[in-house]
Amino acid sequence: MARSLFSLVMMAGMSVSLASAADPAPIQLAKGDKVVFFGDSITQAGSGPEGYLTVIKKALDEKHKDLGIEVINAGISGHRVPNLQHRLQRDVLNRKPNVVVIYIGINDVWHSGNGRGTPAPAFESGLKDLVTKIKAGGAKVVLCTPTVIGEKKDGANHFDKMLDQYSDISRKVAVETEVPLVDLRKAFVEWLKDNNPKNADKGLLTSDTVHLNKAGNALVAEKMLEGLGAGK
Repeated sequence: MARSLFSLVMMAGMSVSLASAADPAPIQLAKGDKVVFFGDSITQAGSGPEGYLTVIKKALDEKHKDLGIEVINAGISGHRVPNLQHRLQRDVLNRKPNVVVIYIGINDVWHSGNGRGTPAPAFESGLKDLVTKIKAGGAKVVLCTPTVIGEKKDGANHFDKMLDQYSDISRKVAVETEVPLVDLRKAFVEWLKDNNPKNADKGLLTSDTVHLNKAGNALVAEKMLEGLGAGK
């Protein structure tokens, strides 16, 4: 009985520790910070008139104008984790950022359909490599899960199972490297569950099942601002 009680206490303690590690405090922005957003075409398009980077910059200028935060777009269409590893020094570290937001994973999953995706072990090791090197360079990191490839509910999209797997990898890496996580996958799935009564595969948060429309950009911006400690 004593041994069983001891085991329960130990398991409870481990659960508390894991929960704490999984939810570190949001980044606290400081005056003059450079924030690099590192990703694929979703980020590349984020500087458009309704893009999520434009929304974030506007919010920061309105609510934290005194800080003078610089927002830097480092997104390139089609890129996956290995591409980010290849250009990390050139596009991120050389810019001497204070904060780096890594938003990647869609192409790692989506391109698996044509044999050009990223295997799960390489995705995990690549994310760890990125986070480790960015932190070693003196910057803080915010890691994001991928969003959607199709907007149908209840796991009805072709890549849902794989996206969930890769999102779990991102969550695991965030815990193990002790960085804040912006769980965009969870936010999108929950939003679509409540707001997609016709079970459409696109048109609510994306224009083409992947790339964000105005509403999708607004949701990403909202969650990222929270992750940067600059939400409502």
